[in-house]
Amino acid sequence: MLKGTIVKSLYAAELQVGDSLDNESFLLNDVNRRTTKDGRPYLLLVLRDKTGQVNAVFWDVPDHVDGWAKTGMVAEVTGRVVSYKEALQVTVTDLNVAPQPDMTNFLASSQRPRDEMIDDLRQQIGRLVEPWQGLASHLLLDKTFLPMFANAPAARGMHHAYIGGLLEHTLSMATLADYLADHYPYVNRDLLITGALLHDMGKVHEYSIEGGFTFSDDGRLVGHIIRAITLVETAIAELSTLSRSQTRQIIHLIASHHGTLEWGSPILPKTLEAVLLHQIDLLDSRVQGFFDHLNNDQGKDDWTLKSSFMFKTELHRPDGYEKS
Repeated sequence: MLKGTIVKSLYAAELQVGDSLDNESFLLNDVNRRTTKDGRPYLLLVLRDKTGQVNAVFWDVPDHVDGWAKTGMVAEVTGRVVSYKEALQVTVTDLNVAPQPDMTNFLASSQRPRDEMIDDLRQQIGRLVEPWQGLASHLLLDKTFLPMFANAPAARGMHHAYIGGLLEHTLSMATLADYLADHYPYVNRDLLITGALLHDMGKVHEYSIEGGFTFSDDGRLVGHIIRAITLVETAIAELSTLSRSQTRQIIHLIASHHGTLEWGSPILPKTLEAVLLHQIDLLDSRVQGFFDHLNNDQGKDDWTLKSSFMFKTELHRPDGYEKS
């Protein structure tokens, strides 16, 4: 362990009313500045680690803390855990910058083992026919790209927002694509599955996991759809195995998978496989977004305490549900 590294001893999932925090490290997942009616500054915070998150408030925040506290930083938190509106809340009395934080303590990870998912990816690609197998293998199994692909989140929030989330989302979509290719007529199975495998690969470059899940410069200036298209077109040029028609088909899937112009697609879905890919993406993201909200909510009864940002309402827990 590096000199000065802080050892994390208490995690969000373990917190109980009455617990005292003494320079306990948490990721500042959200920082909102507010002012009381009499003009005193305070912070509304969301503290996160790999086990979950908890809301916090820092009354009468001093200027030296207000000057550096921002989303994505890791802070040493001093305070006390209380109950507020039937949920846990930390009343913060002090914040300090955490030296040399180990980000694996603060960023959630997929419940699926990394090696298991990589093996699943290899099998999914291995079942494709050419030229799709060669294209997917060339791109996703590249020795430099694969580790980044296996570690990346699928989003900053909303759904699959954890280490390994992108690969988990990709594999789930490929499985759904395989099923739906049997369910509906006229579907080009290998094209659809390849689209599922490649559609979000640009997110490897869109997000950074330094100090939390944030947009990289590439994500802000280019975006994952355009980045994926450039990666795929470069690979197709290097392989010279796809026809012009096949090239247009796979590029159309990537370009249209968000479904609407308002959601970021530069073009609307215009083929059967493109319509299916958008709906598969929507289905998988919404279902995982449902479970992610349940996992992050601190309520104990049948309904979540908080309204889901994705669904704009409180959610009902399925029978037998337990937090993962």
